[in-house]
Order: sequence, then C-alpha cells, then structure tokens
Amino acid sequence: MNKLLDRFLRYVKVDTQSDDRTGLEPSTLSQMAFAKTLAEELRTIGLSDVNVSEYGYVTATIPATDDSVQQVVGFIAHMDTSPDFTAHNVNPRVINNYDGKDITLNDSLGIVMTTEDTPELLKYVGQDLVVTDGTTLLGADDKAGIAEIITASEYLINNPQIKHGKIRICFTPDEEIGQGADNFDVKGFGADFAYTFDGGEVGEFEYETFNAASAKIVFKGFNVHPGYGYGKMRNSMRIASSYIQMLPRHETPEHSKGHEGFYHLISMSGSVEKTEISFIIRDFKRDRFEDRKNELVHLVNKVNSEFGDGTAEITLSDQYFNMREKIEPKMYIVDYVKQAISDCGMEPKIVPVRGGTDGSRLSFMGLPTPNIFAGGVNFHSKFEFVPVQSMQKAVEVIVRICELVK
Repeated sequence: MNKLLDRFLRYVKVDTQSDDRTGLEPSTLSQMAFAKTLAEELRTIGLSDVNVSEYGYVTATIPATDDSVQQVVGFIAHMDTSPDFTAHNVNPRVINNYDGKDITLNDSLGIVMTTEDTPELLKYVGQDLVVTDGTTLLGADDKAGIAEIITASEYLINNPQIKHGKIRICFTPDEEIGQGADNFDVKGFGADFAYTFDGGEVGEFEYETFNAASAKIVFKGFNVHPGYGYGKMRNSMRIASSYIQMLPRHETPEHSKGHEGFYHLISMSGSVEKTEISFIIRDFKRDRFEDRKNELVHLVNKVNSEFGDGTAEITLSDQYFNMREKIEPKMYIVDYVKQAISDCGMEPKIVPVRGGTDGSRLSFMGLPTPNIFAGGVNFHSKFEFVPVQSMQKAVEVIVRICELVK
C-alpha cells in the first residue's frame, strides 16, 4: 500500500489541468510532460511497447503469462485534472485512522470539511484519507486511477505466476474538457474491451451514461427608441425568456436524479436586438433523448409562428451516447467486473453515470469501455478526498479481472 500511496501523492503534486481555450493537443504542456514521466516509470517497472503519442497518449503492454487467453483487456485513466477549481500547488495531507469528526483542512483560512456537508465521510471511519489543504482540488479524479493501474501493473510484472493474457494500458489527456477520446487510436491500442478507472466510491461500477447533446438558440429582435416602440419593438430577451418558460420547469438538474433526464440552461446573453441561449440535453433512453431535442425544435417553430420566420434559429450538436447500447451485446464484460468486485470482498454497486466518460465515446469507436471506481469523493473541489483503502481495493480488482479474462 505504501507504493500506491507514494505514487498518488507524487502524481497529485503535478499540475495537469486541461484548458479548452488553448487549441493545443494535449491542451496543456504540463500534460505532455507528465505523460513522459509516466512512460519512463512504466519502462522502469518492466512494461513493454511503452509509447507517448504526439497527442500525449501513453500506451504500454503487460505481456501475457498464459498464451491460451484469447482476449486482450485494456485499462485506462486520464491524466488531466478539472479546470473547475485550481490545481496549482496541490498540498495533500494523509489523515490516518479517521475518527469520524469534522476535518479542518486549513486552520488559518477557516476551511473545514464537515460531516454534515459531506456525510460520505462517515463511511470511512478508521480508514486513511488523503485530503487537500483547502486551497486546491486534490486530483484523485483521475490520478487515483493512474496510481491504481500502475501499481497493479507492477504487481503483475513482479508475480509472473499469476496467469493472464496480454494487457494494454493507456493514460489519456483532456478528458475533463471532453476531448479525451479525440485522438485515441482504438485499432493501435489493440484491446478487445477496456475499463476506465475514474471516479466513484469503492465498489461502484458503471456501464450506463447519459445520451448528451448541446443546443444554441439565437433570437433576433428589433430595436427602436423605447418611447416610440409601440407596434414596432421586438425584444429578443423577452422572447428568449418566454421560450425558456415553455420548457418543463421540473426537468432540470436540480429536480432530477437516477435515470431521469433534463434540460439545462447553461448560458444566456443578449440585448433587445439579439439574444443567445445555450442548453445541454441529457437522458439515458435514446427515444426520450430524441424527444427532448425535438421539443426544443418544436418550441423554436412555435416562436417563429408567433413572431415571424427567422426570429429564432437553433443549432443542435450530439456530444456522446449511452455506452450501454454498445456494452449490452457483450455483457460478459460486465460479468467480469461483478465477479472481480465480489471476489475482492465487496458488494458490486451498479449505478448510472449522470454524465459521460471517455468510455462513452470509446464504446462507440469500437472499444467497449465501462467504468470502475477509483475511490474518490467530492471531485473538482477543495473538499475532494480519497480513502487509501479504496484505492487498494481498486488495485485488487484490476488484478482479479486480469485473472478472470479468458
């Protein structure tokens, strides 16, 4: 466990935030530098075919110890951390044998993680928690996944008596800004299926994500002097507001959970002459997802019928689809994980991902890729933490999956 923890603490101190404003691939130079560091570590451990692509993808191979195994399994984690909260000068701290009380992260700044605000803490009494100093995120999303995969890889290399087939490893850039699969070479990776280790509390396993799309709607108005606006002025902001009010008021993120979808208004800006609004659309069922997109178009047509053609224009863009569609025909991939989690002394918790992962896109690119827990809690925030014991369980699950794959 010491090696696992030491790795993790070393990794989170490297600032690898992604940035969708740069136009670079990977989006930040620090990710490429980190990729090269990880590649060198993999070589030192003894993995073969270690490579860093021009886009910052790290790939490597654990050679088979049993040539009768036909399938090649892959394990994937992402190197970048979220741009939602600062990751500059991460200063992690380990709380050994957590006592179940509120945790003071930063005494001088008065930053406290309370059990009232984070009741998940109480699940981990007696365990060792890695926390922040209250001024940055931690980066367990997804450096916990990287540390777990590399630790499991080292264990397998050092224990060749464990029988397994060929195993492929990949660490990707820019997952947090939705570009983690953009330059992923599925054919070159050469796996039959893979698993991401990204987020999620111990025992959690996910093979179902949202279907996702974005919508931008532009409303055009007509401006004149307000004192003489009678019968002439057409205020695009008021038209946009009426459009928003026509959507179901309870089908929003703050009113949805589980398998429920939503419309989410993420931006609005405008003037009398022109207003732009942006939505994201999410749903698990493909038919309901299509219905939501059609409803946005229907309401645009309704606006145009009232205020004139061209008053409102909509642009819809699909972002990713529910990976379940591609995984259900190969449910043995799910069975491997359920068995591995059970064999490692946990109850498998199959939950839907109310978001997306690299695996969502990879599954539709020909590489079925469910997601397995990495152990962290409160991602993208100063209250992010990860129990060391959860990371160790993830290592055990990786090793067990390798034993089960035939």
